[in-house]
Amino acid sequence: MLSRKIASMLLEMGIVSLSPEKPFTYASGIKSPIYCDNRLLISFIEERRRIINCFLELIKEDRIECDVVAGTATAGIPWAAWLADHLGKPMVYVRSSSKGHGKGKKIEGEVVPNQKILVVEDLISTGSSSIKTAQVLREEGCEVSDCVAIFSYELKKALHEYDVNKINLHTITDFSTLIEVAIEDGKLSSEQESVVLSWKDNPEGWADKHGL
Repeated sequence: MLSRKIASMLLEMGIVSLSPEKPFTYASGIKSPIYCDNRLLISFIEERRRIINCFLELIKEDRIECDVVAGTATAGIPWAAWLADHLGKPMVYVRSSSKGHGKGKKIEGEVVPNQKILVVEDLISTGSSSIKTAQVLREEGCEVSDCVAIFSYELKKALHEYDVNKINLHTITDFSTLIEVAIEDGKLSSEQESVVLSWKDNPEGWADKHGL
């Protein structure tokens, strides 16, 4: 399975790090046994080609149609550009906030009403950046029903938000798959497995529950 191969690649490259005993602290203050930095991937030619090929396969398998490819600022921009080039589609990106000068645009590039737009993200945590991107594009009269990403933490709150906003989320690999691969590769013990897996169901209370 592609999802397992990519999960293994992310672990081997150190793109994803696991540390259940000494958890990472996110900007939100939440402590987590996992940290994913997909931005590192853009520096590795063969690996980023593998990711783009996986995106193309995902689009084909899930029969995703689009007129334009849109990247989230900033991490989704390079992936959207490479993907748009392979698909032969126009590309835009949505700024995290409006320009403070000029025309004050939020969307860089051109969109017109009724275009089908595919949102591209590198990592799904809370889902806020890609959902906001979709909302901005919808305000311009565009149709946004799908988002593709490299990896998802599979947080229940985020998945719920995609459902509420009627966006189909498609990811190359995800948290559960990566943990399975980590166990098989000896990067996590069976004792650590349940501790790590419990994080995605209750990220806010996970550290206190495990005395971390």
